[in-house]
Amino acid sequence: MLGAALALTLCGAVAAEPVSVAGEHLYRQGQLASGQPLLGQRTGQPPLQGRDAACAQCHGRSGLGTVEGRIVVPPITGRFLFHPGERIAPQNPGHADATHLPPTPRDRAAYDEETLARVIREGIGADGRPLDYLMPRFDLDDASMRELTAYLRHLSSGRVPGVTDITIHFATIITPDADPVARDGMLKVIEQYFSDKNGFYQGGSDVPLPAGARGIRLRTRRQWQLHVWRLAGAPQTWQAQLDQHLRAEPVFAVISGLGGATWEPVHRFCERQAIPCLLPNADLPVVAPGDFYSVYFSQGVLLEAQLVAQRIGQPDAGQAASSRIVQVFREDDIGAAAAARLRQALPNGAVLVDRALGHADGPHELARALAQATRGDVVVLWLRGADLAALPTPTAAIPAVYVSGLMGGLEHAPLAPAWRSLARITYPYELPETRSLRMNYPLGWFHLHQIPVVAERVQVDTYVACSVLVDALASMLDEFVRDYLVERVEGMLDSRIINGYYTRLGLAPGQRFASKGGYLVRFVEPTGVKVAADGGWIVPWSSEIGDIRTGDRGTETSGH
Repeated sequence: MLGAALALTLCGAVAAEPVSVAGEHLYRQGQLASGQPLLGQRTGQPPLQGRDAACAQCHGRSGLGTVEGRIVVPPITGRFLFHPGERIAPQNPGHADATHLPPTPRDRAAYDEETLARVIREGIGADGRPLDYLMPRFDLDDASMRELTAYLRHLSSGRVPGVTDITIHFATIITPDADPVARDGMLKVIEQYFSDKNGFYQGGSDVPLPAGARGIRLRTRRQWQLHVWRLAGAPQTWQAQLDQHLRAEPVFAVISGLGGATWEPVHRFCERQAIPCLLPNADLPVVAPGDFYSVYFSQGVLLEAQLVAQRIGQPDAGQAASSRIVQVFREDDIGAAAAARLRQALPNGAVLVDRALGHADGPHELARALAQATRGDVVVLWLRGADLAALPTPTAAIPAVYVSGLMGGLEHAPLAPAWRSLARITYPYELPETRSLRMNYPLGWFHLHQIPVVAERVQVDTYVACSVLVDALASMLDEFVRDYLVERVEGMLDSRIINGYYTRLGLAPGQRFASKGGYLVRFVEPTGVKVAADGGWIVPWSSEIGDIRTGDRGTETSGH
């Protein structure tokens, strides 16, 4: 708790010593062994309690601290606390101080159990000087203090699987129902990116660096090894397959990857094994408040459902207040989850009719489902491009049609003219004309490496994911801790310039969806791919399904 409150896990590392479970609960959750909440006091401020008082709130799960503006939260793992002010205990020759980590005073004395207890209870440091007021004071009993001290001694210690002196191992995961064209395009990008990175600097950690090459070049000191984990069979078998892959090929993190109708077994595997999973291509991610290791671009089709829910029922939406909402989806695809989210997001009293198609249902059954829409009904289509191309001519006077952009192909959705004039397409990205300049960099990189663009969105997102990984590891240097990797992604994501399809990517601590809004767009012409925003940027500002607000681009600063 030395700067504001203490935190972390063994970050997926294999610890040499057993973890203090009571210390972990105190550090991460602010819960005492008695079950009572931890209490923290700051002079002149209301008391902190429970999770708000937990050490991890400020020092991170890794315990390696952070810097926010002019606020410095120092590392408080055992090898920092129990050694004097040199920021890192001598461990790697030539790297005796970790300049990438939040600083601690170089003249600070090492803590011992007595002075650590004093700083936690009274805010008096090892050198006898009081800490900043941001560091709460905690009235911990002796038993709780022992548990916390034991936990801190071994926090973020031990060898991390997937990291050697010369190599860092990563996996990318492909589900069996992933689109094969997008899969091949994704793999070409990630394999080329790893090849480029490894070719930039040859040599292991024992090779001397040139003078002045201390900073960004250190990210290349270890070679990156990619493992492609291809899953097979039913989703209920995937976690066992992933466990087997991990035993055979221990990895430090999972990067990118590609899913189809479900990603949840992969998400659950990464949470259970404490492995970071960074920016997979998953249009149906898992929304699970409290989960830590999976970081997504956005909520995918679940975000799209919220965009539709915002528009339906507005006075200018084109439908009567008594209109039914008829949504059509295939029961074995991600549209089923989007339809369920829309049902939750709509206000009480909304009349919603689901028309679910089976896996083998063809155009005839699709036409029958749409025939259920009567005059004045609003239609929502959670359908892929093949189904959109097979839509029959609308027969009823339908005032509004909403189409999933992610499923239907965004501006390339193959809608007939009669549907194009009615359709509003969900668009959880920056508009094509606005993002085109930023797209020049990844598309130019593809051209330079002769990578065919066969699935542009997936390939560009994969390129962005790899570059995020480079930036995060560069800021870690040799501090290879899985939890710290996730924390570094949180800390640096919103400073990026090249974000591909997205205007901004950003994560506050605990957030796991980097882009948080989108547009509804309409076709500008009877043919072609030109689209325009139909209203402003829509941001679901809260994790609560119904709390959705709108605004223009100028109001996006808090919600990304």
